[in-house]
Amino acid sequence: MKIGLDVSGGDFAPQATIDGALLAKEELGNDVTIVLFGDELIIQKELASRNKSAALFEIIHAPEVISYNDHPTRALPKKPNSSISIGFDMLSKGLIDVFASNGNTGAMLVGSMFKLHTIPGVIRPCITSTLPTINDGKTVLLDVGSNADCKADVLYQFAILGSIYANSVLGIENPKVALLNIGEEDSKGNLLAIATYKLLSETDEVNFIGNVEGRDLFTGVADVIVCDGFTGNIVLKEAEGIFTLMKKRGIQDPYFDRFNYENYGGTPVLGVRGNAIIGHGISNDVAVKNMLIHASDVVKTQLIDKINKVFN
Repeated sequence: MKIGLDVSGGDFAPQATIDGALLAKEELGNDVTIVLFGDELIIQKELASRNKSAALFEIIHAPEVISYNDHPTRALPKKPNSSISIGFDMLSKGLIDVFASNGNTGAMLVGSMFKLHTIPGVIRPCITSTLPTINDGKTVLLDVGSNADCKADVLYQFAILGSIYANSVLGIENPKVALLNIGEEDSKGNLLAIATYKLLSETDEVNFIGNVEGRDLFTGVADVIVCDGFTGNIVLKEAEGIFTLMKKRGIQDPYFDRFNYENYGGTPVLGVRGNAIIGHGISNDVAVKNMLIHASDVVKTQLIDKINKVFN
């Protein structure tokens, strides 16, 4: 297996990405090759400063960097020698099995759609977040930012994508799928929620259990919770904000410690013909390590093949 890593991506690159790659290398072993995309001289200098051999990795020279200020759509053609551009080129050609980055999220989404292309039958790809539940489980929330405006058929497909992901990668049997709404009754919500509820209630493609409210997000009542990207991103940032506030106030709690983004590392772009993993921009070495381990799990579970089988 070959895992590509954008060394230049993230607020603390390249130090955090190099350290994370070294941690992941120890855990993943010799059966996995980590391919580093970035400025070759910088990568070699960082490894040498840690007394680590460059032979531990495969290094692909990519001197340009797509920053957070670059326009996502224009950045890829404007910077063809960037780590993200070259990473997607190699992924699209099958030269690596998965590509992971903590860099420009928009550029990663654009690269996923235009370099890898959408799986036939999928209307819009999406991204997820994993929420820790009070019963020591996990709930997949999607979409969390890639699709601010959605129609009912799009949310319906998110339910299918989330269910496949929860089952394949997280190992949840027959995942319980719910729709995030302002009430549990099927008549509640805006036009989008009402239309989506009707579609989900009439299908046997997912284990739909009905509507859930915001207070149910962390209870474990559902394994997959569906919403549009605008709503999902607000939920995600609120969860991150709660964790940050508790740390600032010196509150230590085993459950709320599980809100730490480091634990989850990254999330795959669901619905495209390739394994692209998007990490958090503020990722440290532990988060990078966990992103790479999650990338390995996504490849091993053949997530793309399973999604393709359902939609085709």
